[in-house]
Amino acid sequence: MTLLADILVLLHLGFVAFVVAGGFFVAQRPWLAASHLPAALWGAAIEFTGGICPLTPLENHLRRLGGGTGYTGDFVERYLLPMLYPAHLTVPLQQALGGVVVLVNLVAYALAWRAWRRRIRAAGRRRH
Repeated sequence: MTLLADILVLLHLGFVAFVVAGGFFVAQRPWLAASHLPAALWGAAIEFTGGICPLTPLENHLRRLGGGTGYTGDFVERYLLPMLYPAHLTVPLQQALGGVVVLVNLVAYALAWRAWRRRIRAAGRRRH
C-alpha cells in the first residue's frame, strides 16, 4: 500500500503542475482546455477555501493500510511530500497560492487566445 501511496503522491504532484502550468499548453492543444479549466478551477477553489484535496486523505489512508506511521527516508516522502504538504501552510498562504494559480492561468489563456486569433486570421488570409 505504501507504493500505491507514493504513486498517488506523484499523481497529485502532476495534477498540481497541470493546474498551475497546463494553460500554457492550451495554445498548441486547444482540446486540453476541456480538462484544464475544471482542474484549474478545482485547484483554485481548494486553495481559496482552505480546503483539502481528497487525494490527501486517500494517500494517508493508503499509508496507514501499509503500516506507515510517517514520512521517512525515500525520495518521494523526503522531497515531494513537503512540496504538497508544507508544514507552514496557513489559510492566508493557501489563498495567496490560489491567487497565483488564477493569475498564471489568466496569463496562459490570454496567450493561448492571442495564438488562436493569429491562426484564425492567417487561415482567413490564405483563403482569399
